[in-house]
Amino acid sequence: MSNAPVDQGRRRFLTIATSVVGGVGAVGAAVPFIASWNPSERAKQAGAAVTADISKLESGQLIRVEWRGKPVWVVKRTTEMLELLPKLNDRLRDPESEEEQQPAYAQNIYRSKKPEIFVAVGICTHLGCSPSYIPTDFDSHVEGVHSGFFCPCHGSTYDLAGRVFSGVPAPKNLQIPPYMFIDDNTLLIGEDEGAV
Repeated sequence: MSNAPVDQGRRRFLTIATSVVGGVGAVGAAVPFIASWNPSERAKQAGAAVTADISKLESGQLIRVEWRGKPVWVVKRTTEMLELLPKLNDRLRDPESEEEQQPAYAQNIYRSKKPEIFVAVGICTHLGCSPSYIPTDFDSHVEGVHSGFFCPCHGSTYDLAGRVFSGVPAPKNLQIPPYMFIDDNTLLIGEDEGAV
């Protein structure tokens, strides 16, 4: 055993250096752990509202926008399409949109804020397939109706207001998401004027 004197300066330096390295290591481990408590950017965006430019949307045309991982359709309906809607009421399961699956402003014959612009979640209310938009030749699915939505999975059919026809598997009309017009050419899907 050595009787050499203890170097107190060196001991203090080693104690401080070890404490600093340990502290840096603790912070290095804590930062990612605490950061994992925050939602990811992808998760934040999954619920965020999205905009849709409708300035180039032509009559009879449909565009698709993704919101919350779901397809949202925006259709610019023609005058002829709008004129047919009231004539279909007796062939529909819920013509007045009385189901509580859409905002109050969609509880009208057009199921929209502006009659010519239709906005809906493009998922069939039967088993979640995505129906096809058929702008012409829809007569082969529903007699006397030229345009509509057809679900190829089980044959459900919807008119151009997203109202489900009677006698098909789908139990409800297509869902209308919350939306608002920022201006004449821009839609905000996921929020409306009633949102706080």
